[in-house]
Amino acid sequence: MTNEQPVVVRPSRDSDVEAMLAIYRHHIRRGIEESVDHSGTPEPEDLRDRRKNLRSHRLPHLVATCGGEVVGYAYVVLFRKRPAYRYAVKHSIYVHKDHLHSGIGRRLLPALIEACAAAGYRQMIAYIEVTNLPSIQLHEAHSFRRVGVLEAVGFKFGRWTDSLLMQRALGTGGTTPPADVEGE
Repeated sequence: MTNEQPVVVRPSRDSDVEAMLAIYRHHIRRGIEESVDHSGTPEPEDLRDRRKNLRSHRLPHLVATCGGEVVGYAYVVLFRKRPAYRYAVKHSIYVHKDHLHSGIGRRLLPALIEACAAAGYRQMIAYIEVTNLPSIQLHEAHSFRRVGVLEAVGFKFGRWTDSLLMQRALGTGGTTPPADVEGE
């Protein structure tokens, strides 16, 4: 990425699907033995359907572009599908391998936070591999706090990995009831 080309964050489009899948496939296969079946890797139509479903439920799905090329993307899903958890989302951010540590995550995360708050969500949750210090620092810089560790839940690079849970409030967080349920 050159300093002359601005990074633009915008809602994803169907035309972004192939680029997003290339980014995703790189990250989910990294550190996994070749012998492990990867038949669960989404196909373009799977991602198009997922995007359509997310949009219909007001869940943000964003891309970062530089010079017209998709260099990263971010999205949220509901934290849990049960109605009691309808105000909490968990998110994922993926950056193209050639653009890591170039500020793409710093552009995507605040845009995702803003979009989630505008949509009425109250809590945002991240699961981050504990060795991914740049991601942990990025989240801390955007008011995420460490709330727990899931130990030995992943197996990559020939070893067990832990996931750090981070969380931040959106809007008034848990201090007031949501507008659509006041008076219940």
